[in-house]
Amino acid sequence: MDLTRTIIETIDMRSFSNLWFWIALAVMWSTASHWVIGVPWDMVLRARRKGGAVQQEVEDLARIYTSRLLYIGRVSGTWLMVLVTSGLSGLCVLGFWYGIQFCQAVFLLACPMSLVGLMSLRVARRIEAGENAGDALYRRLRLHRFNVQAVGIASIFFTALWGMFQNLSASVLGN
Repeated sequence: MDLTRTIIETIDMRSFSNLWFWIALAVMWSTASHWVIGVPWDMVLRARRKGGAVQQEVEDLARIYTSRLLYIGRVSGTWLMVLVTSGLSGLCVLGFWYGIQFCQAVFLLACPMSLVGLMSLRVARRIEAGENAGDALYRRLRLHRFNVQAVGIASIFFTALWGMFQNLSASVLGN
């Protein structure tokens, strides 16, 4: 067995027919909906039930991650926006204009996650503005998680449609 051939077959650039792409997509969205602004969702549920020390831990974690997100946004938000939009534009052009399937796949992963990043920044601002304790914090985290899951469902749906289209096109054209 040739090692080079095995590596090339494992890291196939035809992303939509590669099992690793679909595993990465599932893990990415599962992780994004579990870690709500850096706070594990199971910890939020436990804090709502028990209160006390666990509630204080959730509030502390939310405060820490909110401060971190807002600091990054305030210090380098403009440059991050420029870099992210440039990168996404480049991936979009290379993927959909020039037909590079790997760039299509990376774009379909990165574009919705950039939207989740913007949503997280907006939620961090609201938490900092006063929704940082008790039921108000739980409500904000629950709504954010729901919105992340909605973006994830739409992303998975459109990625699956595009992936099926690419795979069917490749099988019809014989590529």
